Amino acid sequence: MASSPHEPSFSSSKRHFQWRGGKGGDEKKRGGRAEGETLEVSVATSSSPFSCDGDAPLARKKGSTSSAAAAAVAVAVSRFRAVLTAAFVGRHRPVGLGPRVTGTLFGHRRGHVHFAFQVDPRACPAVLIELATPTDTLVREMASGLVRIALECERRAGGGKKLLEEPLWRAYCNGKKCGHAVRRECGPADWRVLQAVEPVSTGAGVLPGGDGVACGDVMYMRASFERVVGSSDSEAFYMMNPDNQGGPELSIYLLRV
Repeated sequence: MASSPHEPSFSSSKRHFQWRGGKGGDEKKRGGRAEGETLEVSVATSSSPFSCDGDAPLARKKGSTSSAAAAAVAVAVSRFRAVLTAAFVGRHRPVGLGPRVTGTLFGHRRGHVHFAFQVDPRACPAVLIELATPTDTLVREMASGLVRIALECERRAGGGKKLLEEPLWRAYCNGKKCGHAVRRECGPADWRVLQAVEPVSTGAGVLPGGDGVACGDVMYMRASFERVVGSSDSEAFYMMNPDNQGGPELSIYLLRV
């Protein structure tokens, strides 16, 4: 049967009609003709000047643009999460020391002295060392106004450790041997003390020991220290008194021999 000039548009409308689905009775009446027209639609629409094939590149372009936008959003969200994670974890990660640090000496009244050096008052300590010296003994030494703590460690063959990473030291306080000192990781109890004194820039005081603590209250002293590196085997930390106010002088020396 000859095709009329309007057949492409008619076929196109039939295609849309069939997507919506017709009544059951109409389908039975048109029977095989519907199938034939469906085949003609597929051929006619491919060659029709009104074919929607020309819209395919535009649709693909829109799809690729949407995919690129979604990928950009995903990358931005991933970077934002990474920044938040780094900010959170950074508080609990040891950081290398600079020329000026925050130093804290603390310990239970009937326990041992700890001293910690932090590059920032909110950062995890880069160095945390426990002395065998009792806290009350160091307090009596501090009353004299001048305290020199020296820590010595042995040089090991083939050792590539930094000085502040040495695990074991011989300790001296004002020239008197006072046992050993051990480098430790910052534990939950140590971190609680450092968080409690975080607002303190310079000063000393006592923190309640809490229930069930046999060693009594926690005594602390906190100040800024100047760090002087003599070599890879020697460092010193000098407590800085603000505004040249009178107060105890404290120096800590680390030496590898």
